[in-house]
Amino acid sequence: MTMSVRSEIQPLPLKHRLDVLSGAELEEVDERSLQVLQRIGVEVGSRSILERLAEAGASVDREERRVRFTAEFVEAAVARAPRRVVLAARWPGCDLVLDGEHGYLALDGCAAEVIDPETGARRPSRKADVAMVTRLADALPEIGFVWQPAAARDVLPAVQPLHELHAQLGNTGKHIQMMTAVTATAARGVVEIASLAAGGSAALRARPIVSTFQCSTSPLVYEGGALEAAAVFAEAGLPCGFVVMPIACATGPATWGGTLVQSNAEVLAGIVILETLVPGAATFYGSCATVMDLRTGAAACGGPEDLLLQMASAQLARHYDLPASIGSFATGAKSPDWQAGLENGLSGLASVFAGADMLCGAGLLYGARICSPEQVVLDAEIFALLRHLVGAPAEAGDDVLDVIGAAGPGGEFLSQGHTLAAMRRLWIPRLFDRAEWSEWEAAGRPGPREAARERMREILERHRPECLEPELDAEIGRVLERYEREGGESGG
Repeated sequence: MTMSVRSEIQPLPLKHRLDVLSGAELEEVDERSLQVLQRIGVEVGSRSILERLAEAGASVDREERRVRFTAEFVEAAVARAPRRVVLAARWPGCDLVLDGEHGYLALDGCAAEVIDPETGARRPSRKADVAMVTRLADALPEIGFVWQPAAARDVLPAVQPLHELHAQLGNTGKHIQMMTAVTATAARGVVEIASLAAGGSAALRARPIVSTFQCSTSPLVYEGGALEAAAVFAEAGLPCGFVVMPIACATGPATWGGTLVQSNAEVLAGIVILETLVPGAATFYGSCATVMDLRTGAAACGGPEDLLLQMASAQLARHYDLPASIGSFATGAKSPDWQAGLENGLSGLASVFAGADMLCGAGLLYGARICSPEQVVLDAEIFALLRHLVGAPAEAGDDVLDVIGAAGPGGEFLSQGHTLAAMRRLWIPRLFDRAEWSEWEAAGRPGPREAARERMREILERHRPECLEPELDAEIGRVLERYEREGGESGG
């Protein structure tokens, strides 16, 4: 038996704010970031974009490929960005509104390896894994949209993003956010395939079922392909954000405050360039900043500095009145264990109280190098807990005195009608164990990981979303064949 349930997406209400930067500190970071852009600037790897920026009034050093922006230039460009962004979906009821009032969980992305759901072994990821994890996420109402959870390493690199989009379109009707289309050619391919799925280029522009983001190369570099891809997406009407991933001590200053200044400058630079090339383009502010592990030199992923960078980055995004995409949940743990639960729980809580519109995302282990289907389910459970934590109303009610009075001193509430009416609104875990000790022992002492594995297997066995009609699938297949035949150099 198969199931294809289109459950309502469960956003998280952003009702609370916890600022880690004081007003003076926020202004200081903003001012120093603007000084970085004016005095130091950023390297831009595209000659054509450098020329367009020069024509727009930016200070361009063509020999160094360096562009500098005055504070006035930055402020005017940021002001052109829309304050409200809609991430449309092919399935009714799955649109996401980035308005500062709702937080959405996403798959995180492009891990080079995956934990095989059958064997539990770590292995290189394939296109089929992109499809499998996307199908899993499609069935989880806590996940609002999807990044590419793993890399399709079994296809030609030049067309990898197109194959990943094909795999996801066939396994979810939720919004898809591309993170791997980082050249103009790949961007044109994505736009062509997304247009087919949306019903034409005009329909795609009206309802962008795909969005994207581009990353800086810290410190202070934007590859030409990334910016050219951003322009292609924006010109087609697809939201295109900018996400920075500096590693303090390695590609960013050793202090988290210094890394914050640099990362803020990098995000602003991307947004300024995009709004100069395509004024009014929908965009967002993104950060997945972390620190270097002092023992190994790798990205730490999960320490307290990460939490501070998450919260401060979201606060800066709100300062500029832009949607915030914040790297959350990507634990440094190598298995779905105590460390993963602690790090992801704290990370999710930090992003929620910081007001992140997009929490990216679920399912990664080992510092974003491994995708774990089990971890996807566990992270969805964490998100559900956080959603209840910040969304549950106090509900004292006008009748509270009657309820307490009916029980009286030394009484009980279980038999009251009020209890029966209200108790179903309490949070009930899917994966956490609350059984009696003897019952738990008799069951083999299961924990959340075993429950997640069971739910994962049930979903993958039964959930078969019907997302691509045969004719549309065949048409997308012909696009893939053309790009493969032309070595990824087709202009679409």
